[in-house]
Amino acid sequence: MSVTAVALPVPLLAATAPARPRVGLGAVARRAGTNLGIGCLVPAALFYALFAVAGIWTAILAALAWSYAVLGWRALAGRRTPALLVLTTAVLTARTGVALVTDSTFVYFLQPIVTDGLIAAAFLVSLRGGRPLAGRLAADFYPVDAALAARPRVARLFRGLTVAWAGLWLAKSSLGLWLLLTQPLETFVPVKAAVVLAVHVVAVVSTIGAAAYVARREGLLGSIAS
Repeated sequence: MSVTAVALPVPLLAATAPARPRVGLGAVARRAGTNLGIGCLVPAALFYALFAVAGIWTAILAALAWSYAVLGWRALAGRRTPALLVLTTAVLTARTGVALVTDSTFVYFLQPIVTDGLIAAAFLVSLRGGRPLAGRLAADFYPVDAALAARPRVARLFRGLTVAWAGLWLAKSSLGLWLLLTQPLETFVPVKAAVVLAVHVVAVVSTIGAAAYVARREGLLGSIAS
């Protein structure tokens, strides 16, 4: 490193770095909550509410209709579609199609259990690639480019979150399979709903907490809460 480079004042060095958006933790949390709510929690709540009052097939079709309605609304409004919403819609479409073809509710409920296991595997496999899966999904909540993802703290965050999410989804898959094989449908549906909600809450809270800590260390969060 040259003497000239060392002698540069800190403000001048900072001025040469690309400007990055600074947002409040509240704004990040709201964005994360909105994307997860629209993509996961609302269709799940709709499904379980209709299951109780209108039966299983009405609940299945209504949950799928909600996801496509949201996709259509965002497209018409010219708004960016979160990757999580696309993923959950694709999964719901496949689940519903297979369940209708087989005319089996057991197959319908087995599919997300298998899918959860595959998602856990995908998180783990992504650790061998250039960017762990948690880093790829992070763009739904904060603009992440290659330079930001390469920062040591950010890279460790994405790897840690990827491992944590893999563990949570594997646990959800294992418990769901045990419930499906040992409990009647009337018990399985509400208990599975509670398990899914608990896993999502743990995943969201831990992810936001860890990300907020790293973002503050990297100067990516503003001092305001919005």
